[in-house]
Amino acid sequence: MNQNKEIRGFRKILYSKKAAPYLFCLPFIISFLIFFLYPTINTVLMSFQKIEGFNNVKWIGLNNYKRLFNIHFYNALKSSTIYMVCMVSIMLILPITIATFLNSKILKFKNFFRSAIFVPTLTSVIVAGIAFRLMFGETEAGLFNSIILKLGGEIVAWKTGYVTGMIMMVTLAAWRELGINMVYCLSALQSIPEELYEAADIDGANAVQKFVFVTIPQVKPIIIYILTLTILNGYRMFTEGYVYWNETNPGDIGLTIVRYIYQQAFQRNDFGMGSAIGVVLLAIVLTVNMFQLNFFGLFKKEDA
Repeated sequence: MNQNKEIRGFRKILYSKKAAPYLFCLPFIISFLIFFLYPTINTVLMSFQKIEGFNNVKWIGLNNYKRLFNIHFYNALKSSTIYMVCMVSIMLILPITIATFLNSKILKFKNFFRSAIFVPTLTSVIVAGIAFRLMFGETEAGLFNSIILKLGGEIVAWKTGYVTGMIMMVTLAAWRELGINMVYCLSALQSIPEELYEAADIDGANAVQKFVFVTIPQVKPIIIYILTLTILNGYRMFTEGYVYWNETNPGDIGLTIVRYIYQQAFQRNDFGMGSAIGVVLLAIVLTVNMFQLNFFGLFKKEDA
């Protein structure tokens, strides 16, 4: 009898309006705790340790952080930052520009162009990386070198130069990420009320003025979203550089911060050092994103 009452009481709580929101949030909370909070706390703890095998762990304080700041770390951080800035510059301009043209009423074959631009997003990074590595081949057979030779230039050693290596990584990443960001911008453009453009026409606004004063403010949230993801993806970039240079990176060309973590943690089995780099990277990404969110006024209260 008491057991039946307990079951009925549990069902009453389970189906009550007060408990329902918490139950719907529970899967996310559990996933957050298991896949984000616990690994983050564990990484911070490991950054203060020297780990040699599963049972040989020694607390060494800030020693990993003291060893962290070396020329290879600075080169990796510089490469990741330059890569991130290049990607942000591209993803702030190209997706919204292309989406504006694709949203035009006079453009024909819209579905074809949308599909053609979006298809690279579905491509595997490994497959795309191998294809681009062949196109950036350092012989006459490479696509880009053959074009340069026909234009009267000389063969470019793409993988051995810092600037050319960065061009390789940015080109591959931009080719893959442009499509999904274009879809985001196109969705935002199609959600803008037509009445706003009609009001702008009545006020005598030209196409540029409508784009600046109507379109941009309306798609600002999606621009902030794209910018945040681009900053995050820029600093965590790994596969593009690995596909191009494999295990080697002469002169730290193609060495990004995440690849440096991989080298320290998995190639040299220095998990403490790898964790310390990860903690520093987390702090950098949070700082940069908080700065850009504050710059765009996300934390400012709008006037009533």
